Amino acid sequence: MKSMRVLFLASAAVLATGCASTKLEEKPAPVVEQSKPAPAPAPAPAPAPPPVAKVEAPVPAPVDPLNDPTGALAKRSVYFDFDKSLIRADYQPLIESHGRYLVEHAARQIRIEGNCDERGGREYNLALGQRRADAVRERMELVGVTAARIETISFGKEKPKATGHDESAWAENRRADLVYR
Repeated sequence: MKSMRVLFLASAAVLATGCASTKLEEKPAPVVEQSKPAPAPAPAPAPAPPPVAKVEAPVPAPVDPLNDPTGALAKRSVYFDFDKSLIRADYQPLIESHGRYLVEHAARQIRIEGNCDERGGREYNLALGQRRADAVRERMELVGVTAARIETISFGKEKPKATGHDESAWAENRRADLVYR
């Protein structure tokens, strides 16, 4: 019986250890960290811009009124009626504006070119063109421009502005042009 008892005890011990549902000491499994990619390095800060020197806005150069396309001096032709050298009232302010400009700008000189339309003989048109140029010169002298700064010349019908053979072309050609030098 003794051997049975030993066998019984041995079997009970084996059963007890094999059937145990709980472990006496449970240890949690070790946590293995997965390797994470290294964070990207922060971008280098942009270099500070160099200090900006305070620059004053350039003072615009005064515009010569003679070169202002919208000014009174932009018009440089005085027109006349057919077969006349009398300055029309609508052109007197223009001539006076140019005269005042010349008074204020003593270094400037002007040439007044008299012109006619194609009608009339060569000599007649040269004489009429000269009378037109002289009429404009006289008006400028009244404003104060000295005669030494004004040159007059007549081109007669030799330098037409318009090439047509009708009243609108002839009206364009009956003129005195103001040419600055």
